[in-house]
Amino acid sequence: MTDTATTTARPSAVRRRILDAARRRFYRDGIRTVSADRLIADAEVSKMTFYRHFRSKDDLVVAYLSEVVAEERAALAEARCAHPDDPAEVLRTYARRVGALTCTEGFRGCAFLNAAAEYADATHPVRTVVATHRTWLREELSRILVDLGVTPSRVEEAAVQLQMLRDGAMVAGTLDTEPARVAQRLVDAGESVLRDALRD
Repeated sequence: MTDTATTTARPSAVRRRILDAARRRFYRDGIRTVSADRLIADAEVSKMTFYRHFRSKDDLVVAYLSEVVAEERAALAEARCAHPDDPAEVLRTYARRVGALTCTEGFRGCAFLNAAAEYADATHPVRTVVATHRTWLREELSRILVDLGVTPSRVEEAAVQLQMLRDGAMVAGTLDTEPARVAQRLVDAGESVLRDALRD
């Protein structure tokens, strides 16, 4: 059983310190390579304190990814609030955010794709978090496409294509020598998908 229920509550100072250490290490160094002992040292807590807050390292990974989920959902909700009558601009805003992330110092790709690559078992709780988030994003993209007037028969495929573009942009951001161009390329590619989806 994972420690997901408590991730929605405001974490204690100690729990916050452990999570912050995990986020830095997991994202920078990879999840599998970082030991619980390394995180215990980084967070400056005892082993007993660590395991009081997280029953296992996997529970900590789930909590880490759950925080990233909450941030992505909040960002899309903010875009919707900022452009309540312009679903196309909601998509552009989301694409620009993805592009901006690729330009941040220490960017190492998508936290969800990275985690999925490290956990081969599709039934593992970590993969469950990843799969649930990806389903949520695809459903949100579908809703926006419906708001744009895309016919129901074309919505699902267009949403999948937009998600694939997002994934590709995250990968490109780790390899491209000009990550600042990722945002505009993602916007342009997304608009191409929209034009095709809206074609009668």
